[in-house]
Amino acid sequence: MTDTVRIVVCGDEGVGKSSLITCLVKDRFRSTKIQPTLPPLTIGAPDGVQTTIVDTSALPQERNSLRKEIRRSNVICLVYSDHYSYERVSLFWLPFFRSLGVNLPVILCANKSDLYLDVEAEKEMMPIMLEFKEIDSCIRASGKELKNINELFYLCQRAVTHPIAPLYDSKEQNLKTPAILALQRIFFLCDRDQDGFLNDKEIQDLQTKCFGKLISPPELEEIKALIRKTSPSSASESGLDLRGFILLNKIFAEKGRHETIWTILRTFHYTDSLSLKDSFLHPKFEVPPNSSAELSPIGYRFFVDLFLLFDQDNDGGLNENELAALFAPTPGLPASWNEVGFPSSTVKSEAGHITLQGWLAQWSMTTFQDPKTTLEYLAYLGFETADKAGTTTALKITKPRRRKRRQAKVERNVVLCYVLGSSGCGKSTILDALLAKPFNPMYHPTIKPRTAVNSVELQGGKQCYLILEELGDREPAILENKEKLEQCDVVCYTYDSSDPDSFAHIDEIRRRYKQLDELPAVFCALKADLDKTMQRCDAQPEEYTRELGMSAPLHVSAAWGSVTELFANVAEAALFPGSASLKMEDDGTERKGLWIAGVAAGVAAVVIAGMVMTRRTT
Repeated sequence: MTDTVRIVVCGDEGVGKSSLITCLVKDRFRSTKIQPTLPPLTIGAPDGVQTTIVDTSALPQERNSLRKEIRRSNVICLVYSDHYSYERVSLFWLPFFRSLGVNLPVILCANKSDLYLDVEAEKEMMPIMLEFKEIDSCIRASGKELKNINELFYLCQRAVTHPIAPLYDSKEQNLKTPAILALQRIFFLCDRDQDGFLNDKEIQDLQTKCFGKLISPPELEEIKALIRKTSPSSASESGLDLRGFILLNKIFAEKGRHETIWTILRTFHYTDSLSLKDSFLHPKFEVPPNSSAELSPIGYRFFVDLFLLFDQDNDGGLNENELAALFAPTPGLPASWNEVGFPSSTVKSEAGHITLQGWLAQWSMTTFQDPKTTLEYLAYLGFETADKAGTTTALKITKPRRRKRRQAKVERNVVLCYVLGSSGCGKSTILDALLAKPFNPMYHPTIKPRTAVNSVELQGGKQCYLILEELGDREPAILENKEKLEQCDVVCYTYDSSDPDSFAHIDEIRRRYKQLDELPAVFCALKADLDKTMQRCDAQPEEYTRELGMSAPLHVSAAWGSVTELFANVAEAALFPGSASLKMEDDGTERKGLWIAGVAAGVAAVVIAGMVMTRRTT
């Protein structure tokens, strides 16, 4: 909401523009002549909105000054006082405003109402309001009687701070589509039990959240009775349905209570353009180098509760309809989910529905790869804490890891593994096995990168989320990208133990991309249920890994139940990189440094011993 309002007061000469401003300031009517045009006046307000009121002249010679003031202002207060000045409203003033190309709300004021007591305001003003939609509201006032003076300038201020134009179409006599969509989302978030109704408690919670006070039971019954007049089924014992909630806000708009609607909208972080605030969707959240983002305990709790709430049939999975209902207040599935082929990227039930395990794994991967997407969807889905700390409390930053110095342990619960190997060696089968999919002997080459994520149980019962990524035809681009490699925690080198030409691909990759040697690694011999064959390379896999100071390749088959041991080994290699790192040249340098230090320590010990012996002999 804006904190400054500039009001320009327009109208024919003699309608009482200056008198209205003077009455506002002095709180009394001056019968003596007032100067033709008052200087601009700035006043404060209890709600912190600073308001500037600008008096103007209607004389032709002052027309340029009038144009400048109108273009500088936020709202126009148009005053008339008799039949002639009333006719000029539609014949001159409103067309004049349109000719300037400004899109400002207009407050129409019938001044000197004490002289025309028999005039019905609605009959007089309604034709103009219907013809000119820029007219926000109308009011009859009297400077002589100090009638509706404060109300007039409050309407001017409200037209800026709580504009009706984005909410209500006076010609269509209905709420505008963006306002309806925003209110639908608010209804969805307030319907805590997702039964399609706002019961009395949910209404009171909304009232307290937005206005800081409860509605009395009689007032609540009056609201329901008002809605029943138009839509009898929309206010029942179950509460207000969506149609009733929209209808209630339409009534607010028609009765000039659009500040009530705006209070609700702004409480739920909507801007004047009825979009969610960018600072709400995208709060400041930076991940330092070598660190990663993960869901915090309250973040996991939120997604667990969300899953349980929308699993309406209690079958342990979210079907398409339940997912659609869950994502109703959002733009839809995150773009990154569509890119990885969700829900095939995570764990599904036999019926093909996303399970709670898969749901949490998917959000864990999203937070790891793109925490800003998680923060955005937390905002869309209504995450909040009692202390209003914001969506960033649902995430946490892990401690940075160290690549160059062998780190004994990495403190994180989500790790990323690139699965590398020759075409057809069984990489895709390993991703399927992570998701507990049945073995499929048919070969389907991977063209686009493919991702799978699931939880893995480590020794001691601890669990972490393992992301396996098969790079497809983007392998060269990814392995040459320093930023992509920094995101990776561990590499799984795979080969077909029954194909004599398969292991040579691993040696070729390592020679071509030397930077891979900085990452922890696990070697894996796939299709171990088939006959093992000698590999056509300089050294057999066991000898090759031994020369690197690595563990021998794990022999794995998707047909064996023990395939899960591979995932535990990969995850532990990421979390304990010192145990799965290749022998590097700098390791030799470190050992050489230790040898020199040891020799120096030995020499020092001999010298000290000699000094002690010398003292004893003397």
